[in-house]
Amino acid sequence: MRNVQASERATAVEGPVKVITRSLGFSTSGDADLVNITASVGSLLEESGLAAGSATIFVPGATGALTTLEFEPGVVADFRRLFDRLVPATEEYDHNKTHPDLNGHAHVRSGLLGPSLVVPFVDGVLCLGKWQEISFVCFDNRPRERTVIVQFMGVAQ
Repeated sequence: MRNVQASERATAVEGPVKVITRSLGFSTSGDADLVNITASVGSLLEESGLAAGSATIFVPGATGALTTLEFEPGVVADFRRLFDRLVPATEEYDHNKTHPDLNGHAHVRSGLLGPSLVVPFVDGVLCLGKWQEISFVCFDNRPRERTVIVQFMGVAQ
């Protein structure tokens, strides 16, 4: 069994809890287009005036998803190829039999990642690793206008 120790840097911020909900809107090109939304979420957090809590990021839609990864060209290309191998667009999907948009693969791909992330924040800063960035993925087979809901729950500074 591994010896796992708690961090010595414990923080406690007290005060009334606030819930602030905002949204981000942007265009995507489809086909596993990845959009780095880290800076936008960070800006919304800064505008919120909250010091400590959690940010919930959510995609309303069945062909978009969220994840964290190092957002650099090599990782982005590797990530896209991964889904081409795991869930090829050329396979038969029952969804395509009843829906003319032929995007069954997009629904399956987004289901693998999921529609939401929760990221804690401390001192008004998202608690992300050095190379970790919040990434929206559009799995649909065509360009789309997308919305991401960002909800902060926390206490003010």
